[in-house]
Amino acid sequence: MITRTAQNEITQLLDEFPAVGILGPRQVGKTTLSETIATAFSPDPIYLDLESPGDQAKLSDPEAYFELNKGKLIILDEIQRVPELFSILRGVIDRRRRQGFRTGQFLILGSASLDLLKQASESLAGRIAYKELPGLTVPELPIQTLTEQDKLWLRGGFPDSFLAQNDTASLRWRLNFIATYLERDVPQFGPRIPAMTLRRLWTMLAHSQGGQLNVAQLGGNLDIAGPTAKRYIELLEDLLLIRTIRPWSGNVGKRLVKSPKVYIRDSGLTHALLNISSLDDLLGHPVVGASWEGFVMENLLACLPVGMTPWFYRTAAGAEIDLVLEQGINQRYAIEIKRSLAPSLSKGFYLGCEDIGATKRFLVYPGTERYPISNGVTAIPLIDMMKELSARN
Repeated sequence: MITRTAQNEITQLLDEFPAVGILGPRQVGKTTLSETIATAFSPDPIYLDLESPGDQAKLSDPEAYFELNKGKLIILDEIQRVPELFSILRGVIDRRRRQGFRTGQFLILGSASLDLLKQASESLAGRIAYKELPGLTVPELPIQTLTEQDKLWLRGGFPDSFLAQNDTASLRWRLNFIATYLERDVPQFGPRIPAMTLRRLWTMLAHSQGGQLNVAQLGGNLDIAGPTAKRYIELLEDLLLIRTIRPWSGNVGKRLVKSPKVYIRDSGLTHALLNISSLDDLLGHPVVGASWEGFVMENLLACLPVGMTPWFYRTAAGAEIDLVLEQGINQRYAIEIKRSLAPSLSKGFYLGCEDIGATKRFLVYPGTERYPISNGVTAIPLIDMMKELSARN
């Protein structure tokens, strides 16, 4: 399920930059997207899977290989396996620039964040553009109904999970995905981390979805030191499996909380870690509200316009906003997220809006109608909120 929007965005970037990087967790659809993009190129692009010994062998002399295939788009999949390629790519791109080859040379796929691919950000500065590929989002659903939206919420955005024959098959896929990540993928990034410990940490984060991050408490519960717990959390974030949202810290003269909120990025993985197998189970589970908040959050962040920054807002006195979106110095969206068809807002939300000087106020809920609430707040369906943000691009 590759969207035309993602395809067009990557193609446009290839028209502007020598190299384009697509980042996202495994199985999210990066390879399928690259194969779709490749069909529009002539001569036929070259695809190298850097987890394949055979393809790695072709790059025993990478500069010679790239020179041999000059003029073709070269797709390098799982680039984090061979990070030393980044410095070589810099030299190749710079030489080609002098020869008149300026754009559309390399498409790089990676299952890790920019922080983990430091070599890329340092070696290819000004030569590469990045696009993070999220899982499936609500506008990409083939049928726009609340039933399909709830299916996406339950199963998550990995295509194989969403498209499974039934909920049981979807859960089985996600449990296998989790086991594979812990046993095969995580060990390649630095010192060995016990898979059982990391799974317990991941599960704790699922139980406290959307809660404030308390590294010392997590470390204590796992019988590991605080710095070790912090390193594990940073690794999960680097692998694009969890997300931290920082607190808004404008000068409002209030006592603001300083710890970030942490979310498991894919709602389906949250549910798998908690052994939630059906929508009925989910709606009756204590995590339901936090899970919906995380699901909405990921969908909204997937469509943010360039230059818009996400935060949350919370004071020691109880003022609170789930999501603050800031663009420039004059635009601030205050967004509250509720899993209710008759949602209401707390006094803390209105106080928070006054504190930050919110220019627009929304309450995202799982209904289908858009309607005004008091004090300038609009109740809005998720897909309409996404369209509102996308229109600012």
